Amino acid sequence: MTPSEIALWRVLRANRFHGLRFRRQHPFGRYILDFYCDRAKLAVEVDGGVHQHEAQMMQDAARDAWVAQHGVRTLRLPARLVLENIDAALGLIEAGLGWRGPGYPFG
Repeated sequence: MTPSEIALWRVLRANRFHGLRFRRQHPFGRYILDFYCDRAKLAVEVDGGVHQHEAQMMQDAARDAWVAQHGVRTLRLPARLVLENIDAALGLIEAGLGWRGPGYPFG
């Protein structure tokens, strides 16, 4: 795992993030998802600089579309954000989950 993935995994592992079970490096069809929450049907991808290149962006879009066709939303987080502001990254994950606070279902 990259340093940014390690930093995020420290928060997501062992149901530490709102009691949700995330898996890391989860096989999904022909892809491996960085992090996956089955309950919320959410994949979280931590993207480094290579993901800013046009060819990689096209591959990511095709991958995200395939994953979406199978009922899973993909949230892409910049690796730099995860390393520099983990709270902001977690806020984006909460938004991706449709989190509205304790007791509320996911969107």
